Amino acid sequence: MEWPLFLLLIWSSLLFLLLMGMPVAFSFFAVIMVGAPMMWGLGPGMSQFINSIADSLMNFSMLPIPLYVLMGEVIFHSKLAPDMIDSLDKWVGRLPGRLSLMTVGAGTLFATLTGTSIASTAMLGKSLVPEMEKRGYKTSMSVGPILGSGGLAIMIPPSTLAVLMCAVGDISVGKTLLAITLPGVMMAALYAGYIIIRCVFEPSLAPLYSVEQTPLSDKLAAFAKYILPVGFIIFMVVGVIYAGIATPTEAAGTGALGCFLLSLLHGRLNYDVIKKTMTGTVRVTAMVYLIVAGSDLFSQMLAYSGAVTGLSEFALRFPEQKALLFIAMQAVVFLLGMFMNSLSIMMITLPIFMPIIQVLEFDPVWFGVMYLINVETGSITPPFGMALFVMKGVAPEETRMADIWLASIPYIVLNLFAIVLIYLFPPIAMWFAK
Repeated sequence: MEWPLFLLLIWSSLLFLLLMGMPVAFSFFAVIMVGAPMMWGLGPGMSQFINSIADSLMNFSMLPIPLYVLMGEVIFHSKLAPDMIDSLDKWVGRLPGRLSLMTVGAGTLFATLTGTSIASTAMLGKSLVPEMEKRGYKTSMSVGPILGSGGLAIMIPPSTLAVLMCAVGDISVGKTLLAITLPGVMMAALYAGYIIIRCVFEPSLAPLYSVEQTPLSDKLAAFAKYILPVGFIIFMVVGVIYAGIATPTEAAGTGALGCFLLSLLHGRLNYDVIKKTMTGTVRVTAMVYLIVAGSDLFSQMLAYSGAVTGLSEFALRFPEQKALLFIAMQAVVFLLGMFMNSLSIMMITLPIFMPIIQVLEFDPVWFGVMYLINVETGSITPPFGMALFVMKGVAPEETRMADIWLASIPYIVLNLFAIVLIYLFPPIAMWFAK
């Protein structure tokens, strides 16, 4: 079978199963169970299937994933988020869009602890939307900033999706975790700037209200109790990598230890929290490992069919059109984001994109940063972005899905603008990585 036909068959079959609602891992295995015997024969195909699963589960670059998941789970179940938000509230003055700006700050803070955008969006939505609704904030200024800021969990270490991308795409984990930091902060600044400008010109979006003055001593006490320890955890995750003290796996271990200690010091660590944390970590890790195992064999099938070579040769026909090919790849990711979750998009596009990236001589870390922003943009892109449904689940009952869709649009535009900036000015992504 010619590689274009084979690629079309397995890719369309995979898309069909995913859009029908079959779990990602099972979709991969279903396609592989049919494709592997076609490719290698029944006996060799099943042998390749089993060996590939074993090799995938022993991939060293996957080790940080369960530890990053553990960090997010312990913070979520120990319910430290509301206390952190209250601490930030003491420091935010009487600014335009005060609560929306606090959302961006809280989203940036939670990003260093949760590692997943869904968890961050859920925590922000539960904690902040009721207060913003009570203060008369319009949906665009209550729901919108949460959708944007929740996605920062992908762009600020620890990022589970970034590590997963590195494992599937064979990209340096350490360099990627350092590279996403500055773009993540830049995106937070873009969100904050947009909020201030909109609220200055349209004050009705976020009505001003009187804020109780907090003594400096109380501010400092809250900062020392809830915010400063988070800075220490950030250093334990990112700082030790940047300083060359620890590998990404070791840094993930120190970060998880820091989250447990933080929960313990605040008296939130009990048997129930530990049980829920461990159960959640095992479930998420098992799901991720199964998906990666299926994705690895999917990549092998593409390579053996000649699809990888064929796509690479196709890219070589347009050596002067790097920008056009880059736009085409990003457009595919963006369009898929309207209908599929981030994990599914990553698993079906990376095996195809990475050979093309190598042929075009793009830096994989640089490309990976922009790819992550685009993948995460998919989670807030109507009509089926995952974060949109999470937001609907935690928002007040009267909030319409159409309003959530409209609230997400400015942050989709800002994310795409961030991609353009990184493409035009690569040092934004590569400064820390180098």
